[in-house]
Amino acid sequence: MSESEGAGTRRRLPGASPATPASPLEVDDLLRQILLRLPPRPSSLPRASAVCTRWRGLVADPKFLRLFRAHHREPPLLGIIEHGYQGVQFTPILDPPDRIPPERFHLGPCSRGTDVLDCRHGLVLVNNRASARKEVLVCDPIAGEQRHVAIPPELDRYILNGAVLCSASEQGHVHGSCHSSPFKVVLVGKGRNDLMACVYSSHAGVWGNLITTAGRFHLFAHHVPATLIGNALYWLPFTDRIVEFDLDGHNLAVIGGPPVTCDLQDGSSHIIQSEDGVVGLAILSYTCLQMWHRNVDRHGVATWVLWKTIETQNILGRPRTKADGAIMGYSQDTDDLFIYLEPDAYMLHLKSMQSKILPGSYEPIFR
Repeated sequence: MSESEGAGTRRRLPGASPATPASPLEVDDLLRQILLRLPPRPSSLPRASAVCTRWRGLVADPKFLRLFRAHHREPPLLGIIEHGYQGVQFTPILDPPDRIPPERFHLGPCSRGTDVLDCRHGLVLVNNRASARKEVLVCDPIAGEQRHVAIPPELDRYILNGAVLCSASEQGHVHGSCHSSPFKVVLVGKGRNDLMACVYSSHAGVWGNLITTAGRFHLFAHHVPATLIGNALYWLPFTDRIVEFDLDGHNLAVIGGPPVTCDLQDGSSHIIQSEDGVVGLAILSYTCLQMWHRNVDRHGVATWVLWKTIETQNILGRPRTKADGAIMGYSQDTDDLFIYLEPDAYMLHLKSMQSKILPGSYEPIFR
């Protein structure tokens, strides 16, 4: 036998077993796919990174973090920004270990002398009443950043409602992780005989043209949160009419609300996204929750249809007793309605109609 033949011949020793295939946890690509499917809770990735140095390197990789956000699409709802007696404050709603300490979301100077106008895509829009300069602030509580935006002089004397939204348009962008992304601010004000709106673009750094629609509007509530449905914003500042702003065409309109019964007119109401992505309205009284949706036919004629009527005792698990109540807010990303019925606050998932009592105490002051 030649030297070359000896070098190329291998024999298994008696009793030796074949090579054991690598565990999925030992192959980086397979481990990434496993970690990618962890639930999108605040504690998931920190716990995974504590396993070992190798895992920490994988979950800290910016490419993996982008894939993780894109895989889950929507981040979890961490808590509620509300305006109470102590100013603007954050109340966490998740259970430990995912519960975020309130101090992590402190708005600093924005928490005093301000009114919350809107919260969306990880941003908070506040009207800065404490400043001599007429301005709104766009706050990113996670990044600890604030942007000062002067209110257009045409709007600075009027009652304001507003909305903030991320305007990032790159493919695969996931709202909720919009730090340093461009944003838009929409302000709506009421004049003597008209409504006015204006759009600010952080990308351009300027306000657009003033948009108006004629009409006399006697009752107009301020600091009403907006609901984004499709590519339009909706406010409910009137008792029976809704303000609509089309973000594509920059059109401002007022549309009629549903024909509610007398016993529900004193209840709290909030615009929601109904089935098939259409405009809906939730109306709360102490005995029931009504949900309406707005149908528009091919001729452009709109009608309101009563979608659901649910007894509050059945969905909130409390006795049928009269109590002060209000709809605190609505998360369109998770389809959760936040309801206060003295003395408790509830989070109601509208698709499943499952509710939970929110931890902590809530002041009966809601925007």
